[in-house]
Amino acid sequence: MERDADVVVVGAGIIGCATAYFLARRGARVVVVERGPVPGEQSRKNWGFVRQQGRDPVEMPLVMEANRLWRGLPRELGADIEWVQGGKLALAADDRRMARFEAWLPVAREFGLPTRLLRARDLGAVVPGLAGDWVGGMHTPGDGHADPEKTTDAFARAATTHGASLHLGCGVQAVTTRAGAVASVVTERGEIETPWVVCAAGAWSSRLLRTLGVDLPQRWVRGTVARTTPAPPVTACAVWAPGVAFRQRRDGSFNIAAGGALDHDLTLDSLRQIRFFLPNYWKNKALFRFHVGRPLLASLAAALPGSAARRQPLVWDRDLEPRPNAVKVQRSLAELQRVLPALPPLGIARSWAGYIDAAPDLVPVLGEVAQRKGLLLATGFSGHGFAMGPIAGRLVSEMILDGKPSLDLTAFRFSRFEEGAIGRPRNVL
Repeated sequence: MERDADVVVVGAGIIGCATAYFLARRGARVVVVERGPVPGEQSRKNWGFVRQQGRDPVEMPLVMEANRLWRGLPRELGADIEWVQGGKLALAADDRRMARFEAWLPVAREFGLPTRLLRARDLGAVVPGLAGDWVGGMHTPGDGHADPEKTTDAFARAATTHGASLHLGCGVQAVTTRAGAVASVVTERGEIETPWVVCAAGAWSSRLLRTLGVDLPQRWVRGTVARTTPAPPVTACAVWAPGVAFRQRRDGSFNIAAGGALDHDLTLDSLRQIRFFLPNYWKNKALFRFHVGRPLLASLAAALPGSAARRQPLVWDRDLEPRPNAVKVQRSLAELQRVLPALPPLGIARSWAGYIDAAPDLVPVLGEVAQRKGLLLATGFSGHGFAMGPIAGRLVSEMILDGKPSLDLTAFRFSRFEEGAIGRPRNVL
C-alpha cells in the first residue's frame, strides 16, 4: 500500500474509476480503494442506458457532454464496451404520460437536443414489430447504451495503465483530518497521507461521511434487472415502456427491467433522514414500495453496542448481495413478449439486483464539502451514475487539478440540503 498520494478515491465504480483515469492521465498520483472484490457495485448492475432524454434541466449540460465522451470511449479506453448509439424511445400508454413528454420538449429545445414526439403509427419505424395500445412516444436518436461491466472494467484498466493504483477488497476504516482539512485515509492495508479524498462510494457514501460528522441525505433503492436468452436482432434502440424497459445486447439477449413502484428496503437510515425525503415522497408515494425484512433487522443489529458494524462501520456488510424482485423479473419478461410478439419464447438466463443511491431531489451531489477542506463528493446520482460517469470523473479531476470545473455545478452543491434548496424531481422518466 502506498504511504502517500495526491488523491485517494473511495469507491471503484464507474465514477471512481473515471475520476482516477482523468487524474492519472494528467500526471496525478492516484490511489483507488474499493471494499469489494471487483470494480463497481451498482456500476456493474444497472440497465446500461446512456440517455439525455427526460432529464432534470440542471443535468442537461452534464449528460450532453457525457454523451459526447461516450461516443469516443471505445477508442479512448482501447476497449470494447459494446457502445451502441441506437437512440432512446420512451412509450406512453395514456394521455397523461404523453403530456409529460410534451411538457419536457422545451428543455430539449433549450439545450439543442434533437428529440421529437411520435404518434402511435410512427413507433414501428423505430422499433420494428412493436405492439401495444400506445398513445405515442418520445424519441431521442442520439442516446445509446453500453455494457456496464465492460465499461467499468475498461475505466479501471485505463486508470492503472496511466499509473493509478487500484486496491480491491480494501475497505476504508477512517478519514483523518488536521485543522479541518483532509490529512489521510486509513485502510485495512495501511494509512495513506493525502490532501484530497474523493467520496465515490455510491450507496455507502453516507456511511463513510458520517464518520467525518458529515450528514448526507441518501436512500437505497433496490433495482432489479434480468437478462433473457438470445433472440434474433430486433432493434438497437433502448426502450422505456411503462411495464418494461429493455435493450438488446450484441449476442441477441435482452436486458430487461420492470416498471412499477420502486423497491425501498427500510433501514434505520430511512428514519434518520426522513425530513429530507418526506416532502417529495408524499407527492409521489405511489412510486415506492416499502419492504420490511433483512436490511432493517441488519441495521438494528448493527446499532447494538459491540456489534461488528460498530467496530467496522464501513466494511461489516461487504458481502451484501441484494435479492432481485422475482415478481418483477417475470412481469418484465411477460411484458417484453407482449410488446414484441414476433420474438420466440424467451427464458431468463440470469437476474440480479443492486442498490441505487438516491438523493431527495434525484440529482447528484458533486463538489467539495466546505467544512472539510479536501473532501470532494461524487455521489447521489439516483440511477443516473452510469450515463454520467465519464463526465463526473472529468469534472472531479478538474476541481482538483484546475481549481474549478469546466461546467457549472452550483445545482449539485452539498450545501443545498442544509440550505433547504431541495426542489422537486423534474426528470420525466
